[in-house]
Order: sequence, then structure tokens, then C-alpha cells
Amino acid sequence: MSARVIYLLVLCLGGTLAAPSTKVPEESKIDFLMPNVQPKVADTYLCISMKANTTPTYIVGFAPHANMEIAHHILLYGCQEPGSKKQPWNCGEMAHLSSDYNTGPVCRSGAQILYAWAMDAPSLKLPEGVGFTVGGSTDVKYLVMQVHYKSVDTFLPPNNKTDSSGITMTTTNTEMPRRAGVYLLGTSGIIPSHSTVYMETACNFDEDVVLHPFAFRTHTHSLGKVVSGYVIHDGQWREIGRQDPHKPQMFYNATTPGLEIKKGDILAARCTMQNDKDVDVSIGSTQNDEMCNFYIMYYTDGDRISDQTYCFTPGPTTWYWDQFERADKMNLAAIPRTASIIPGTDKVIKQKIPRSIYDLYGDGARDELLPADYSWEALSDNADEIYDNLSDNDAELLAYLKNKLNNY
Repeated sequence: MSARVIYLLVLCLGGTLAAPSTKVPEESKIDFLMPNVQPKVADTYLCISMKANTTPTYIVGFAPHANMEIAHHILLYGCQEPGSKKQPWNCGEMAHLSSDYNTGPVCRSGAQILYAWAMDAPSLKLPEGVGFTVGGSTDVKYLVMQVHYKSVDTFLPPNNKTDSSGITMTTTNTEMPRRAGVYLLGTSGIIPSHSTVYMETACNFDEDVVLHPFAFRTHTHSLGKVVSGYVIHDGQWREIGRQDPHKPQMFYNATTPGLEIKKGDILAARCTMQNDKDVDVSIGSTQNDEMCNFYIMYYTDGDRISDQTYCFTPGPTTWYWDQFERADKMNLAAIPRTASIIPGTDKVIKQKIPRSIYDLYGDGARDELLPADYSWEALSDNADEIYDNLSDNDAELLAYLKNKLNNY
């Protein structure tokens, strides 16, 4: 049985990935679409909400309806309370605030990411027996969809078109034995001009629940070269996923099947970013800024998912993996060589110091001036340039660098 529910009429919610079930659930299709909106300014973020059922509903698939030339990304959130009662609303708090729409956050409480789309990624079907549980006694009382509009040319005169980008969700009322969740790793930070830097993040996993990662998604803007994510258990690095972010930004199968994330493990991710521009680029919400995100889609056996939903760190030029509070447990000497290799190639993309070391790290930097020992091999390629850019009164710093580089 199939029922298509158009957002404008009904506001209630009733790439195949690799897991078990003996019963084929009855499924329905639910359209969650923008109500013919006309954003007038590029980088506008618009949100709409849908109230979930009072009984549990299980989302087992997502089909996007969007064009990457218009929509930069679509994010689907689960919320306890949506950011606005009036729809649609402008939910781009860090970007352009249009007077055409009321403004508000994505969620007023209980935000968690359920799905993400960008770069013309295809549909997603979850493994058998796995579903996102919404409604009922869960914390997801509403679904909120956010669309980031990259270009608005088609909505302006003389075109004056409208947009109904969105998602079709495949749902069922049949209880799923395994519950899906998403964990997001990301950074803040700056990519200095004419540099190649590693934007790195790491967090402890402290939950009394075992996560089974089955898919991953990467997201950067134009400067990203490769994004990689890992679980570190007893100092052993296991790759969850690695991808070129310029490929369709879909959820791909985890590159290491059968992984588990347990209490006490460390989750880590790196975005290798190359900035050939004459200006520094910061993390931000517009298409002219950058982002460094690594999404983990996982399932748990039973109905409980992780209370931890994200991990963010300050990023460069002040934070690298060696700054992590449990860096001694990460075994940085064992960082996979492939962490900064684009899949399908064999060349390591090394960090490169900009014109002057102070361009990257600022005046007054000393012991915390450079990344950890594991990256000195890359820095050594630029040793002569570094020395040339140091003034004569930087004797202490010069001695520090020479000692580090010559003893790598």
C-alpha cells in the first residue's frame, strides 16, 4: 500500500546499504517539500516542520528532490520543538536574514540530524531491520527540513519561479529491531591563503551503548580535497570512511565492514583543505566560507541510540589531534598514511606552510606554534622557506624549529 502525502495538505507523519529481518514491512511514502518558496537572496536558509505521530513511525529510506545548482544542501532534523510555528521560516542564523520570512533556529530544543543531501546525491535505503524511530515516546516530536539556497536567480524577475525542493521518506509502522542514528564530527577554524592544512577533530565516546557504523558522508565546500573518519580502539585506527567531497555527497557504505564503536573509544576525523586563494577562508555557513564535516550513520541493537550526536573542535590554526585531551591514547604515530590520500590515488597531500609562519600562527606563538610531531615530515619540505621568513630576533623560535625538523 502506498500513500503520497503532500506537505501543503497534511502536516503529520504517520544507493542500498548493507544487516536481518524475516518479515517484509508495509511501507508508505511521505513527501516533505518546500511550499513553492521564492527566496530572494543567495545563501538563504529556509526551514519547514512536520509533526510526528503519537505512535512510533520508522523511516527506512530517503529520496531527494533537488538540484545542486539551486540547493547547496538539505538537512533533515528531528526536534522536540521546531524553531518556529510560522512556516516556512528563515533558519540561517549565521547567514543572510531575509525580511521575507520570520527567523528562528532549526529546533528550539532536542535537535538531532537524521539525513543530509548535497551535490546531487542519489536516494538512500537503510539496511533491512534498521530505521530512524520518530514520534511516539521518542524525543523526535517534529521533523524539520532545512534547505540552503545556493542560487536564487531562477526566483527573481523575469523568471519568477518557485521552489518545492525536499525529500520523500519511506516509512513503516512495523517496529524495526535496530534503531538508526547519526553522529557528526566537524571543526571550526581558518584555512590561511596559499596553504594546505589538516582540519582535525576528535572526541571521546562515553556512552553505554554499542554503535554499528554502516555508512558515512563527507561535506566540505570548494577547498576540500579528502575527508576521512576513524574509530580508535586501544590505539588502533580503523577507517569508517574516506571520500573526495567533490563527489556526490551521499551516504556511502562504511569502508571497514563490521566496525563497532564502544565506550572508551575515540572518534576522529580529518579534512585535508587546500587554499590557493589570496585570502584566508574561515568555517562558516555561506558558499564562500568552508565546512569540514564527517557524518557517521549507525545502528544499535534495540531502541536506544547515543545521546552524543556531534563532536566539534576549534580547528586550525590552534587545534590539531595532538591538542586532544587523550592524545596519548590516540597513538598518533599510527595515523593511517591514507588519511590524506584521495581514494583512487596514491599521493599523500601534505600540509604546506604559507608565506610566513606568522601568517598561519600569529605573533607570540612558541611551543604551540606548529602541529604535532606526526606532521613534521610534511613541514620539513618547507624548512628553508620557514627559516627565511624568520627575523634575526626569532632565535628562540628558530632553534625550536631546527631542532624539531632536524630530529624528525
